[in-house]
Amino acid sequence: MAKILLVDDAAFMRMMVKDTLTKNGYTDLDEAADGAQAVAKYDEIHPDLVIMDITMPNMDGLEALKAIRAKDPNATIVMCSAMGQEAMVIEAIKSGAKDFIVKPFKPERILKTVTSILG
Repeated sequence: MAKILLVDDAAFMRMMVKDTLTKNGYTDLDEAADGAQAVAKYDEIHPDLVIMDITMPNMDGLEALKAIRAKDPNATIVMCSAMGQEAMVIEAIKSGAKDFIVKPFKPERILKTVTSILG
């Protein structure tokens, strides 16, 4: 079973994504509340997929994405953000994100992305 790391400073967002994934058979889930925690957690558990918010305290998602990809160029990271700004999307993709999900999203959108990436 794939190991997934959920990163968002909003606990309810992590809970919503976790709930959706758990109901669909993805049970090896871990969480981080900011980019710094995400980088540390990535080193610790080496997840198959990271679903990460962009706007967070301490270290934002784009910084964390770059830090993780610098250590592991094969890291699979999907970015999420309420800011559907083109510049953010472009920077995330250029920095190695596999996909970008704009909030608010329907649970099916997360599931579809996870399924297409992890198979």
